[in-house]
Amino acid sequence: MTTLSPALAPSATSAASPAVNIIQISPAEAQAMLASSRAVLIDVREPDEYARERIAGARLLPLSRFNPADVIKGLAPGQRVMLHCKSGKRSADAASACADSGIPVLVMLGGLEAWKAANLPTLINTSVTRISIMRQVQLVVGSLTLVGSALAWFVHPAFIALPAFLGAGLTFAGASGTCALATLLSFLPWNRAQSASCGV
Repeated sequence: MTTLSPALAPSATSAASPAVNIIQISPAEAQAMLASSRAVLIDVREPDEYARERIAGARLLPLSRFNPADVIKGLAPGQRVMLHCKSGKRSADAASACADSGIPVLVMLGGLEAWKAANLPTLINTSVTRISIMRQVQLVVGSLTLVGSALAWFVHPAFIALPAFLGAGLTFAGASGTCALATLLSFLPWNRAQSASCGV
């Protein structure tokens, strides 16, 4: 039976939410709880990251559209909710959202990176690009901004409309929390999950 490390037990609860039960556990403890079906693992990374590499059995609930109420759906009696992301920041944010809703959760320290550092297995889909969708958005927007600026300088001032349009799009994405370009990129073949193979 896995014992939660005393140093990582409820005393690690955020000072901003003293009544909330957020417990941090190691990857080894997380694996033991999963093996004994005492916890359900929730992956709060984005769909392209999940498609590229994931922990077997993890359920995807991206932080970008995270609803704390969804984490307890389908839980068996006695099961705990366990959150993870790539390195720990997003799962901590998701845990805080759960805490605000009164939902106790476990957080896997160090996320997927710590899981792999502990030589624990993951499912890998090599057909999915290793460049995240947000990095792809940055590459597309940055490239088009440079092109538009160059055309405006060397060809015709009207081309300034292109970087202006991109700037407006980024402003809307930041204000609304949605990105149309990211959504479009997610449908491209290299960002979609096919079959996954086992690796470490």
